[in-house]
Amino acid sequence: MNILEVERLSLSFGGIRALDDVSLVAPQGAITAVIGPNGAGKTSLFNAISGFYRPERGAIRFEGRDIGRVPASRRAGLGLARTFQNVSLFRGMTVLDNIKLGGHSGLRAGALSAMWYLGRAREEEMRLRAEIEREVIDFLEIDHIRGLSIGALAYGLQKRVELARALAMRPKVLLLDEPVAGMNREETEDMARFILDIQEERGITVMLVEHDMGLVMDISNHVVVLNFGRVIASGTPAEVRASPQVIEAYLGAKAARKARHEA
Repeated sequence: MNILEVERLSLSFGGIRALDDVSLVAPQGAITAVIGPNGAGKTSLFNAISGFYRPERGAIRFEGRDIGRVPASRRAGLGLARTFQNVSLFRGMTVLDNIKLGGHSGLRAGALSAMWYLGRAREEEMRLRAEIEREVIDFLEIDHIRGLSIGALAYGLQKRVELARALAMRPKVLLLDEPVAGMNREETEDMARFILDIQEERGITVMLVEHDMGLVMDISNHVVVLNFGRVIASGTPAEVRASPQVIEAYLGAKAARKARHEA
């Protein structure tokens, strides 16, 4: 079953076509990587799926339902969570408070009880905190920084906190936009391990945009390649790695011909 389907999606900014008739699927419970050179349309695709951009044409189906006109906030409630290419956290707040913000999208208390922190609102808040501590903080091994301000953390830990906030939303599909960008080798290996555990232990479908080809080929089940807003290849990591169109997109036509000749 494909939990997420994108069909013939097109998106333009002025005269620039960011996405051009893009179709792809994300199989349920799998890790799907979206790769391509800079400017290929990868982040634009994620922004369309998560509701930040409205495409001119095409359909986005989540669990069989067309969500093309569903606002971004409601898509989060349906089970779509994401992280961003640049860390998007509240720097003056603690790690725990940042993570709790992700869980608030699922709270059901009324406005009055939430305002006065009474009854159901208090119970939900306490239950949310316990769940975050048990299911997210321990899972991502960040208990030692839970009370620290975001501004006091190294970049790699900030990326991990952003992942924690997305997990607190209890997602069915997790969109990760360059999850290891700017990380050193040790941090990258840790993040790869967490992504695999999210898929294998929690059954969460993962879609990721990433430039680290070593990471992509190691952990992905399915890879989609974009170039100039169009899908030029899709398949297993081995199939995509061997695609002449992919080699040409990354190396250029001349270098690709030379590589094939030398092989």
